[in-house]
Amino acid sequence: MFTGIVQTTATITAITERDKLRTFEVAIPAQYRDNLQVGASVAHNGVCLTVTELADDRVFFDVMEETLRVTNLGQMHAGDRVNIERSLVFGKEVGGHVVSGHVHTQARIARIERTETNCTMHLTLDPEWMKYILHKGFVAIDGCSLTVGDTEPGGFNIHLIPETLSMTTLGERRAGDSLNIEIDSQTQAIVDTVERVLAQKGLTQ
Repeated sequence: MFTGIVQTTATITAITERDKLRTFEVAIPAQYRDNLQVGASVAHNGVCLTVTELADDRVFFDVMEETLRVTNLGQMHAGDRVNIERSLVFGKEVGGHVVSGHVHTQARIARIERTETNCTMHLTLDPEWMKYILHKGFVAIDGCSLTVGDTEPGGFNIHLIPETLSMTTLGERRAGDSLNIEIDSQTQAIVDTVERVLAQKGLTQ
């Protein structure tokens, strides 16, 4: 489990193609490798990956074919940076919201509006997922716990503060880029339950 509070960014130093998976070699800063062991979980752009090997300042992760298809990790190349979060330690402060590291889909950046102090990112999202996107609700975007701004035809927007832009890769993103989306589990459970109850009562179209 994770909190959606990105701790650092890391560079993918190499990608090795293997049968139906890729091995990512990632240079994670020293302070975020402290006590890191093989088998530990680390979120990359919100995707939970398992440490398979440690070598000096490099950490290795295997990424399966399905993960490459569903998430933007399939679009990554050596030299790209990813958002990094170590798994949640129970008893510590949860600054964002509970995130599983299981990405549901991707959203595309339609446009970005910037001023000296503000950034609004407009995203397009498949209709099947929009029912879980609620005004002021939670959503994890590339591993960042964020609050939904407004819903729009075909998507929604988010407002990003300078700290988020500087601490994560979101500040590097441009129109046309794809971002990983993890729907808030509590919102999904409530929406699905309401739909099921209404369907049982014959109140849905």
